[in-house]
This record gives sequence, structure tokens and C-alpha cells, in this order.
Amino acid sequence: MKVLLTGAGGQLGESIVASAPDDWQLIALPSAEYDITNSNRTEEIFKEHAPDIVINAAAYTSVDKAEEEEQLARAINAAAVKNLAVKCKETNAFLVHISTDYVFDGTSNRPYKEDDTINPMNIYGKTKAEGEKNILRSGADFVIIRTSWVFSEYGSNFLKSMLKLGKNKLNLKIVSDQMGAPTYAGDIAKVIKLLIENKDKSNKEIYHFTGDQITSWADFANIIFEIALSEGKLIRPVAIEGITTEQYGAPAPRPKNSVLDCRKIKKLSDIKLSDWRGATKKIISEYNE
Repeated sequence: MKVLLTGAGGQLGESIVASAPDDWQLIALPSAEYDITNSNRTEEIFKEHAPDIVINAAAYTSVDKAEEEEQLARAINAAAVKNLAVKCKETNAFLVHISTDYVFDGTSNRPYKEDDTINPMNIYGKTKAEGEKNILRSGADFVIIRTSWVFSEYGSNFLKSMLKLGKNKLNLKIVSDQMGAPTYAGDIAKVIKLLIENKDKSNKEIYHFTGDQITSWADFANIIFEIALSEGKLIRPVAIEGITTEQYGAPAPRPKNSVLDCRKIKKLSDIKLSDWRGATKKIISEYNE
């Protein structure tokens, strides 16, 4: 089975490469080799490789910079996704697309279900929502996975940022009024494999998959530092002061509630939600940067 992976150089892409099954003929292309915004390059890639499966892990994910780089964010997250979906439709390839909790506005008082109305509140979320709509309109066979607060041993993410800051800071101010579930990229990679194996059931569906416990960014930071201290990666504690989203003052608004209801995907197969605490401990124990 030929599997084309876009965004292979990102943290999710690297996680997929690291855990790819032996029966996959994986064509893993980082953005330097395959710019998904280049429609001519997309034509070339499909002609050269004729993939059976396309996993789109490429995305513009800089939430604050997207407010200034709307055109680029839209080109990657929406227009390029449309091109991929159209080619998948033409070639009968199955598209696996990764989306985000940011398609919701975070005003709900309960976890978001897959069929809840999307209402993104920033440019990043709006362009990701447009990408989803482009897939739905394409007629391609697909599955969309919405996830949240992704971290891993690869690339740049909240966990690794905290570890770097913790080496030099005694005190940190971290947002405490945004709630969500951290999700280990390695667990997303496993779920992608299961959804591909069950593509007859998962076809033309949207699923939510996240970590198994809800937390805030401030509490996530506290857990990171507690583990880092116990693992000998820090020599002294780091004090966390919880602040509001408004006090943080980021250029892009963020949803206060990023909690996704994952019951649907758990019914599909024997899928367990991401054990983000266990993954956090494993990553920290092996951390040497």
C-alpha cells in the first residue's frame, strides 16, 4: 500500500514516520521537498507515486503569526487542502486530514461533538475550517481527525518550550483559563493507522481524538516541571502563576474551551485516548537538549 505523507518534517509527520507499519510503502515528504501550495508539484507527486492513501500532516500552525500572514495560512490550510482532495477524488486515493479544536469558538459549557456548529475565532481556525469544508465538497474518500494541544519529542511544542524555559526561569506566568486535553503525536499516529485499517467504516467521517484528561496550560506546565524535577532534568522547582487569556494578551484570540468529545472514535474500534501524562514522562526522561 502506497502512503503519501505531507508535512513529514513536522512533529506529527516525524511521529508517523517513526511508527509506520512494514506494509506501508511510505513516501514521506517534508515541505522542503513538497510544497503543498504548489498545484503543479501536487500533480507531479501523484503521477510519480500514485498513492493509495494520502495523510495530510502539513499545516500552517503559528496561531499568532497567522493574524499577519492570512494569505499564507489560507494557502496552506485551505487552498492546498482543496487541491489534495481533488486529486484524491480523481485517483481514488483515501485522504486522512488532521484538523484542530480551533474550528470551535470555545464558548460551549460542554465538550464539542463532531457535528457541533463550527465557529472559529482566529485566522488559523478559520483557514483550518475552510480546509475541512473543501474536503467535504470534493467528493473524495476521506477521514478528518480533529485534535488538540499536540506535543511530542519532535519539533517545537509547549512541553519542550517549558523544559527550555525551566532551565533559566524560577517563575513563569502561564494561562490558566483555557481548558483542553494535551495529545501525544505518537498516539495520533497510531489512530491514523487504525482509521486507515477501518477506512470502510471511517470513510467520509469526522472524528475527535485527544488526550484522556482535561487540564489547563498552567496545570500542564506544573505537571511538566514536577516530572522534570523528579527525573533530574531540573535542579530546582519552577513556580507557576496562573493568568487569564486577557492578561497574556496574545495577538490571536483563543477558545477558552478546547475540550473535544471523543466518544464517537472510541465506538469505532478498540481506541484508547492519548495517555498524555505517560507520554510526557517518557519524553522528559529521554530529554537531553
